Amino acid sequence: MIEFFDYENLRIIWWILLGILLIGFAIMDGFDLGTAILLPFIAKTDIERRILLNSVGPVWDGNQVWFILGGGAIFAAWPLVYAVSFSGFYFAMFLILIALILRPVGFDYRSKVNNKNWRNFWDYSLFISGLVPSLVFGVAIGNIFHGVKFDFNEMMMIKNEIRFFELFTPLSLICGLLSITLLTTQGACFLAIKTDKIIYQRIKKVLKFLPILNIIFYAIGGLILAKISGYIISSPIIGSGESNPLAKKVIIENGAWLKNYQNYKWMIIAPILGFAGQFLTIIFSFYKQDLKAFIANSLSIFGIISSVGLSVFPFILPSSLNPNASLTVWDASSSYQTLVVMLIATIIFLPIVLAYTSFVFAVLRGKVTEKNIEQDSNFLY
Repeated sequence: MIEFFDYENLRIIWWILLGILLIGFAIMDGFDLGTAILLPFIAKTDIERRILLNSVGPVWDGNQVWFILGGGAIFAAWPLVYAVSFSGFYFAMFLILIALILRPVGFDYRSKVNNKNWRNFWDYSLFISGLVPSLVFGVAIGNIFHGVKFDFNEMMMIKNEIRFFELFTPLSLICGLLSITLLTTQGACFLAIKTDKIIYQRIKKVLKFLPILNIIFYAIGGLILAKISGYIISSPIIGSGESNPLAKKVIIENGAWLKNYQNYKWMIIAPILGFAGQFLTIIFSFYKQDLKAFIANSLSIFGIISSVGLSVFPFILPSSLNPNASLTVWDASSSYQTLVVMLIATIIFLPIVLAYTSFVFAVLRGKVTEKNIEQDSNFLY
């Protein structure tokens, strides 16, 4: 037990847990964001839009738990990553914050006034609340591969030279587009489970091309990744050492981000899942096996996000300003005691979150129909 929970293993465990939380957010909150993106295009009438809103209405706020858990895990387990990200990407984070504020306000205010212009305004506000976070999260992931402009001085104070418009590169834009289409696909798969009649038919039309776009964007991203420079630690790695990003040496080399797949063949499972999940989504959707299509797209999300983490490992946030200051699994974590306490809390509370989430979805299973909206019009969104 003591050997298993040494500092080096704890860091790996928390790297894996951080990935699980990000994947959980993309899968669970992803279909909320995807539904918001689809709202103005799939639903043509007021009651159709209310059907879409009430498909996710009972669960969207619970799904936010994954976002909170992810942010909390970064703050507590990887404080340097949190500090660099939230200070350097300040404007991008501010955009996400505004968009996420629009969502609860849009849900609560939309149906308070029976006025077409009023409801249209909040419908497009909800659309923005889905589109902006999806785009920004994807662009942020794309920038991890390029490296971010930050450094530390001798007092370990952060120096940021990140410029907002410099974040948009060909790779980051492809990642942003993939994020939008992938989460929109997740929303479409969920709505196929929850809706019927004309909305269901429109959803099926969307699911004919969205997975294809996902495959194309993911493939283009992989081709670009093979051409750009990556980071390699050239000094000895001490996995149980203190967290000091400046204590290592890093070199930049073309194609370095794909070397992990050469050294560890099993890692190819991640991109295979990314592609295979999309093909299965197409097949299951065609045969109207909607729950299986949702699961298949969720597996694809798991594979795609995992492939990002595995490609850059052991890096978490590379620095293009000073490669030696790049943040890695070995030198950006909290103390041993902090990681142990957080792990115990996670072992206790994460199963509770999963159990409660499963219970809520079991209770709220079934389709949302026009009849449901008409019967409970005063109590629903």
